[in-house]
Amino acid sequence: MSTMTLEVLRFSSGSDSTLGALFDTTNGRRFLAFTLEDEARDEKVAGETRIPAGTYDVRLRTEGGFHGRYVAKYGDFHKGMLHVQDVPGFEYILIHTGNNDEHTEGCLLVGDTSQQNVTKDGFIGSSGDAYKRIYPDIADHLVDGGEVQITYIDYDN
Repeated sequence: MSTMTLEVLRFSSGSDSTLGALFDTTNGRRFLAFTLEDEARDEKVAGETRIPAGTYDVRLRTEGGFHGRYVAKYGDFHKGMLHVQDVPGFEYILIHTGNNDEHTEGCLLVGDTSQQNVTKDGFIGSSGDAYKRIYPDIADHLVDGGEVQITYIDYDN
């Protein structure tokens, strides 16, 4: 089976958050959702730092607190958390719902709307709607034996 490729284009770094856009780049470039992560830091602070730019594998994580909450919330729709693998110095980096930097702890949040983070705290809205729209294609690709890779690009520096 083929590899699905995703790309996060980070376009705005604020004091507490990073805004970006998530694309499916498997066949061309298709916008999926806005993203929010923690801010960039020279020295990692646990739960307060975005992961380094680079390309990482994504797998399904079928254990842990997030997985249990998402099974309860989404039922059979949920096949496991989208888990970004082998990030140097980071563990359990997931793609999930949330609205601001307090919800991320290094993970990638997805949403359908985005508020600038230049004069305000970064915020993405309609996160659940975005997640329910993009999750099935990615999860089904993994369940069917395919690979998923995600590339984070710092366009904001």
